[in-house]
Amino acid sequence: MSWVTRQFDTRTIVLMPIAMAINIILGQTVAAALKIPIYLDSIGTIFVGAIAGPIPGMLTGLLTNLVWQYVLPAPFHSDFAGPFAIVAAEIGFLAGIFGSWGWFRSRPNTPGRQLAIGGTVAILIVMVLAVYTYTRFYTEGSFIFFGDTADVSPFFVFLGYIIGFGLLLAALGFLALLFLRRDLGVVYVTLGGVITGIVSALISAPIAAYVFGGVTGSGTDVLVAAFQQAGSDLLSAVTQQGLLSDPIDKTITYFVVFLLLQTLSRRFIARFPQGEKAIGLEGA
Repeated sequence: MSWVTRQFDTRTIVLMPIAMAINIILGQTVAAALKIPIYLDSIGTIFVGAIAGPIPGMLTGLLTNLVWQYVLPAPFHSDFAGPFAIVAAEIGFLAGIFGSWGWFRSRPNTPGRQLAIGGTVAILIVMVLAVYTYTRFYTEGSFIFFGDTADVSPFFVFLGYIIGFGLLLAALGFLALLFLRRDLGVVYVTLGGVITGIVSALISAPIAAYVFGGVTGSGTDVLVAAFQQAGSDLLSAVTQQGLLSDPIDKTITYFVVFLLLQTLSRRFIARFPQGEKAIGLEGA
């Protein structure tokens, strides 16, 4: 019990509802306005897990999805989030584990050989995910960012533009940190994101298939339909969609959290239960 109680302090308890709000606003924007095969609904969960610990991260994810479906009214209400609460909890728990291992720690000025090996792995992972996602989701060869926004609140459309700009900055930041700053930490968060994405896909697939029939109201529904048309049964189609969408979504999300940890005050981060481990101050 002491391991659990150590992960909760006043700062963590205050941070959790803020993180939940970030999850819901970004997740609802992607679901309502954007036609992209990712979710962006776990940035707050992963941030809490990284700096506070596995249990706060798990609770943040769990409560986000329950509040999202069963408490909030339109336009922030979701008809699909509740049953995926167990997946959101798993995401926060893994982020807490990886945070305790120091996987969110910046590692600048890495020696050339280590950086070459790690950088090659990270770039290959990102390229495979990006190419595979593009060729499966955008089958007509054209990139479409916004879906049908005729009945979508202007608030979500506005946030959609911000998300698009943020994704572009994240891609540039990935390259800058890896090649200019020589930061091997990029490799660790890439691996953490892929692992979390694969686990999330395997847990969420039966829920999406048997609870919702593969239709969850997001941009990923078209992937499920495409895989079914190619001959896959429902569970296989949903699993393939998850293994495509979740790893790239969690890789992006992990990297965004990594960037946040670099921009925020190290003194501020270190005050959280797991902050020193997350940014590498423990033992310094």
